[in-house]
Amino acid sequence: MLKNDTVITINRLYGSGGRIMGKRLSEEFDIPFYDEEILTMASEESAIGERFFRLNDEKAGNNLFFRAIGGLHTSLEEPSVDDDITSPENLFRFQAKVIRHVAAKGPCIIMGRCADYVLGAAQVKNLVRLFVYADLTTCIRRVEEVDRVDSREALRRVNRISKERRDYYKYYTGKDWEDMANYDLPINTSSLDIDQAAELVKKYLELKEIGSTVNV
Repeated sequence: MLKNDTVITINRLYGSGGRIMGKRLSEEFDIPFYDEEILTMASEESAIGERFFRLNDEKAGNNLFFRAIGGLHTSLEEPSVDDDITSPENLFRFQAKVIRHVAAKGPCIIMGRCADYVLGAAQVKNLVRLFVYADLTTCIRRVEEVDRVDSREALRRVNRISKERRDYYKYYTGKDWEDMANYDLPINTSSLDIDQAAELVKKYLELKEIGSTVNV
């Protein structure tokens, strides 16, 4: 049984199976799952075309000052409605606003988009931050199967998309995406299938609940 205020965020290497695992958990817990839905909701919130959010989705901006300060809390300010309304940094702020809103509504699972950082800064009480990864061979194999591409294209996608996510996280948080100190539970799916990975998360949540009860 999931606590009423539990919010799970999942960062993942491309090809690790993190999205599939997140979807599986949302179905088993019967809680909302947010991935690209965040883009649609941010578009509705801001009245900015969804294509702007999709073009910048999990990609670093090009503001040299912003890059120099590593995001810090600038990325968490209220969105602007001035001339810079469609800048990558402002689009991120609209997404962050939506992420805080859905987290406040109740238990849910949020994929990527620095949700762990956004909600950590918002001091969400029962936040569970996951990072799902796998070795390169496993990632390539999964991408071949899911995307139906050959190994050469799979390798290209794994390298490109994971790099985009890594740079995006660094740009907006100032932190290293693959630093496991940023997470509560890193999961290596090289030797686990999706069902086993989901069971590992459920077991962690059970133990976390027991631990919080003991510490009261």
